[in-house]
Amino acid sequence: MPDNEEEIFLDDGTLFYEPPLIKLKLWQWWFLMALNIFFLLAGQASAVLLGRSYYDHGGNCVWMVTLSQTAAFPVLLIPYFLVASSSQEPSSASHGPSITTVSLVYLGLGILYAGDNMLYSVGLLYLPASTYSVICATQLAFNAVFSLIINHEKFTALLLNSVVVLSFSASLIGVNDSDGPSGVSKINYVLGFLCTLGASALYSLLLSLMQLSFEKVLKNKTFSLVLEMLIYTSVVATCASVVGLFASGEWRTLQDDMNGYGTGKLSYVMTLVWAAVAWQVSSVGIVGLVFVVSSLFANVISTFSLTLTPIVAVIVFHDKMNGVKVIALLMALWGFVSYMYQNYLDDAKVKKEQSDANCAHDGSSW
Repeated sequence: MPDNEEEIFLDDGTLFYEPPLIKLKLWQWWFLMALNIFFLLAGQASAVLLGRSYYDHGGNCVWMVTLSQTAAFPVLLIPYFLVASSSQEPSSASHGPSITTVSLVYLGLGILYAGDNMLYSVGLLYLPASTYSVICATQLAFNAVFSLIINHEKFTALLLNSVVVLSFSASLIGVNDSDGPSGVSKINYVLGFLCTLGASALYSLLLSLMQLSFEKVLKNKTFSLVLEMLIYTSVVATCASVVGLFASGEWRTLQDDMNGYGTGKLSYVMTLVWAAVAWQVSSVGIVGLVFVVSSLFANVISTFSLTLTPIVAVIVFHDKMNGVKVIALLMALWGFVSYMYQNYLDDAKVKKEQSDANCAHDGSSW
């Protein structure tokens, strides 16, 4: 057992190691959580709006937008080396899986990551940013289903309520096809809707598969290991996106795409660069929340960001916010609140079990 962790047995006999972050002062824990929430909210909202701006000003390279979602992965090396240099986390090398096994896991997850990014890029091409964000909120519903099937998590009444409400929210957006970007046909609007819905499902599947990888393959979860997974899967996704860019022939149109960009070549480059950086800032926020709080909480905050993005999109891009979309947004918020309340109940239960286990451990030591 690592020197900086305490051994705790829960009621069901499960061995639990209390992480060093639990020993932080309350204000330090709140500061870290607030900082990571800011990274996630600001990064994700900025990335979505910059992607929509790219398309609005004449950009047409879907694979370039896909590439921008992971191309700035070297940004993640900064927090990774900071964590590694502290050398306070237990090493995951001993008694770990083989390099071949880990490589296959990262390769599979990275390819799924690239496919997910591609679906998001197509969805953003044919949908307004506000509509796109509301549909993306269905990832919580998919997450509940995949967590039940893959991670064997309980399916409570609150989670069922969240799944139903978010599904109805997406359905309302799907039938409300009169507010697509100018020049987008009804068929392309439906294609954008289906791609965004599929991307939300695939993103939730990725989260469940990552959790399964930590539990069954890596059999460990530290901040540095979570960052490693994110970095290596981003490398694979970036390579897959480059292959897609050349295989599709889009690379031949890059020069024309840049020359025809509405606000100039420099704006073209900076839009893609800052979108790439924003995606990685968002990733740092997600990883931080996974480690400081939980993966479920990180997904909840990510979805909460998506419910705020339509409001920003109305202000920035003057997207239409009609009655149907308002109702869909309110339903998405209700689904989010239901999901978060269930997270609160689960967290309170775990803390009670840990507290009871600590009391029993202290009592038996006398």
